[in-house]
Amino acid sequence: MADFAIRRLAAPEFESVWPIFGEVLAAGDTYTYPPGLTLEQARAMWTAPPAQCLVAEADGEVLGCYRLAPNQMVGSPGDHVANGSYMVAKRARGRGLGEALCRHSLETAREAGYTAMQFNFVVSTNTAAVRLWQRCGFAIVGTLPGAFRHPSHGPVDGLVMYRSL
Repeated sequence: MADFAIRRLAAPEFESVWPIFGEVLAAGDTYTYPPGLTLEQARAMWTAPPAQCLVAEADGEVLGCYRLAPNQMVGSPGDHVANGSYMVAKRARGRGLGEALCRHSLETAREAGYTAMQFNFVVSTNTAAVRLWQRCGFAIVGTLPGAFRHPSHGPVDGLVMYRSL
C-alpha cells in the first residue's frame, strides 16, 4: 500500500479518526479503553501535548492513525522512551498500512529524540499485531498473565513489547 500520505493531525480535526475508534472499541478485543470513551476523552489522550496524532490518508479519506507520546511523564527519568498506539480502519486492513504507520512512528520518535519505544499492553490474542510489532523489531519483554478480559476468550495475557531506536 503506497498511495497514502501520513501527516500530523490537529486536535480540531480529530473527528475524522473517531469512526475508526468506534470500530476498534466496538470489537473490544485490542484496547483497554472503556466502551463509553467519548470523543473529547479520546481527543485529549491522542492530541494534547506532549502526545501527537498522525493520520494516513488517501484521497482525503482517513485510513488509519497513530499516537506518539512519551511513555512516562515529561521531565521524568523515563521520558526518553516513546509509546505508540495504532488504529487502522477495517476497510484498510491487510494492505500494509499498520506496518507503514509503525515504521513512520519509529522514524518520528527518533527525530523527536526518543531512544526507545515501548508498548505497555498488547493483547496476546491480537496475533497479527504481535507479529507485526516483532517484524518491526519489537521484542516481548514481559507478560501480564490474564490481564485483559477478552470478549470471547475470557482472561488473556497482556504483553509488554520494547525496541531500541
